[in-house]
Amino acid sequence: MRQLGELEAEIMDRLWAWGRPATARDVLADLNKKRPLAYSTVKTVADILYRKGVLKREKEGRAWVYEPTLTRQEYTAALMQDALGSNPDPAGALMSFVEQMSTQDVDALRSALRSAKRRNGT
Repeated sequence: MRQLGELEAEIMDRLWAWGRPATARDVLADLNKKRPLAYSTVKTVADILYRKGVLKREKEGRAWVYEPTLTRQEYTAALMQDALGSNPDPAGALMSFVEQMSTQDVDALRSALRSAKRRNGT
């Protein structure tokens, strides 16, 4: 999975934060609080995200309503998996990553590993 572009990430951030489907106009109204954008720009980027499979859409009246196909956590995990999969030394990459983590992040990783171990019955 490719990393999102700047506007793609802004759109996804809003949809993930809202936790509900939204139209391009809904997203535009929120984005315009920080910087002016054209409706056509937001609509085009939402359509690109749909074609990439990151958003699903459903027609509601005359407008498309967009909703993420994966959670923020699933998206982040897919990016991490791609990075590890393309590295000739995934163990080394993981070690470098862990060495840069905060104590809180290391604790969260340990907890996640315990949970995954329990789920997998190992």
